[in-house]
Amino acid sequence: MTDQRPVSYLLVGYGWRAQFFLRPPQLFPERFRLTGAVVRDPAKGAQAEQRWGIPTWRTLDEAVAADRPDFVIVAVGWEAAPAITGRAVALGLPVLTETPPAPTLDTLHALWDEVGATGLVQVAEQYPLYPSHQARRAVVDSGLIGEVNEVEVSSTHMYHAMGIVRRLLGVGLEDARVTAIASTHPVADPLGVPGWTDDMTPQPRKTVRAFVEFDSGRVGTYDFTDNQWWNPLRVDRVAVRGSLGEIVDDRVTSLLGPRTVVTTRLERRQTGQELNLEGADLDHISHAGKVVFENRWKPGRLADDEIAVTELLDRVAAWVRDEGPAPYPLAQGSHDWALALAMDASIEAGGPVRLGAQPWA
Repeated sequence: MTDQRPVSYLLVGYGWRAQFFLRPPQLFPERFRLTGAVVRDPAKGAQAEQRWGIPTWRTLDEAVAADRPDFVIVAVGWEAAPAITGRAVALGLPVLTETPPAPTLDTLHALWDEVGATGLVQVAEQYPLYPSHQARRAVVDSGLIGEVNEVEVSSTHMYHAMGIVRRLLGVGLEDARVTAIASTHPVADPLGVPGWTDDMTPQPRKTVRAFVEFDSGRVGTYDFTDNQWWNPLRVDRVAVRGSLGEIVDDRVTSLLGPRTVVTTRLERRQTGQELNLEGADLDHISHAGKVVFENRWKPGRLADDEIAVTELLDRVAAWVRDEGPAPYPLAQGSHDWALALAMDASIEAGGPVRLGAQPWA
């Protein structure tokens, strides 16, 4: 029988990324309950209490003793995350840790040695759960473009991009040969985390391009320019190539007969536009008259990233209650980061490198 109580979680951290885990309990209190937050700085803790109306503690042990959650979210810096993850596991608590789970390959291996066998750690990799990527995967799963063999992602960076590549390719924890190059060119950068800069002057920005050749023969292509998440001059570009067609962004081209090539589109239904008074929301994404992604989090008025985070939390809730599969195990998140680190290693080496056998694989 499905547990009808809201799942409870404790948030460790109060930085920029932690903010994304504070909203779901306020928007969907019937599904999520935030027990509070562990905030090391008393001043920031007081700020969190006032802004979000939640209790805060200075240590994980104090927070768990006061109100034991169903799971813990670790949203702190790379260096601090492994120790907090290890402590939460030692307390017998499932963990959802932010990306990447450890800063280097050595610390990633150490974290795996410490907690990997417990099966208690998931990674907060929300990018494969973006509505657009779920819609593309649904088209792939339908068989319309045949057997997928290549994926190109020019959107987000490093481990996030590897998560998208592997999801759309259908690649598991495979070894791979990675070839990467870096180049620097001027580009205007009018928007960043703090907001609009009002500066139209081109500045040097690094672009990394990489080929990831998996042992199965499938290939991922990576292309990312510094600050591409924010810079509106570097738009997202995603391509999925199959034996019977391809998906390029929202355009689907497929071979339906010996002489019949058809191009269709992934269509977003956005409410709140023109005379639609339902409120601003993503309703669904359809393809060729069939809904391939349904937004379950209406009327949250959520951006795509927030939809993905909320969906991830719900999948973690099902997992901790033995009502669903593990959403993104530590092995998956570790593999994404190891592949990304191999890109850096290739740039430094000036040629191809192999990822090599990893303990989680």
